[in-house]
Amino acid sequence: MNWYVVYTKPKWEKKVAEKLNQMGIECYCPVITQIKQWSDRKKKVEVPLFNSYIFVQLPDAGRNSVFQVVGVIRYLFWLGKPAIVRNEEIEIIKKSILDINICDVMVLPYKKGDRIKLETGVFSNQDAIIQEISKTHYILVLESLGCVLKIKYKKDPF
Repeated sequence: MNWYVVYTKPKWEKKVAEKLNQMGIECYCPVITQIKQWSDRKKKVEVPLFNSYIFVQLPDAGRNSVFQVVGVIRYLFWLGKPAIVRNEEIEIIKKSILDINICDVMVLPYKKGDRIKLETGVFSNQDAIIQEISKTHYILVLESLGCVLKIKYKKDPF
């Protein structure tokens, strides 16, 4: 069975995961412990590692059953198909969270000026600098080739 990525309402990750587990659907909502400070106290709280995302493992035919849970919005898609996460990647996340040497983890989106390495396509293995990010496209500068790429999304990725 494959692991899929489910997009939830903001701040509903743990609630959705609990409901899916009650339905018998295997899911994983990675959480980390952070210290939050208010004006009168500090408190350790468990927060999801990935905001608005949880992972579910179920047969392809049963994918629609997750929509019975309030708080589930949609599946995350990649190249027009539901995004699949390999078991090894889920295990890496689980092991990383348990590592006592890691004190704080943040997942940040790409931003203007970031250097990335293209992994697929005609320009695979090329280094690029993100020049612009919009809701419809990326503009990347490939210094080694002396060119600028404009990559359009098929659908809204956000």
